Amino acid sequence: MAEYEYEQLWMPRGTTRGDARRVLTDRAEYGHWELARLRLYPDGSRRVWLRRRVIRAVRTA
Repeated sequence: MAEYEYEQLWMPRGTTRGDARRVLTDRAEYGHWELARLRLYPDGSRRVWLRRRVIRAVRTA
């Protein structure tokens, strides 16, 4: 079964759609994060949950 680690981001209400996209694209490209969930609140702020797979190294004898 896959194991993931999560990161939460909070984007204030003044963040434009283009700026949010740029931040998420950078995280995905350089940090190997993928979008797990995005919540857009009525005041315009966003809460973003990112996840990435945890790869465990197995020792071979």
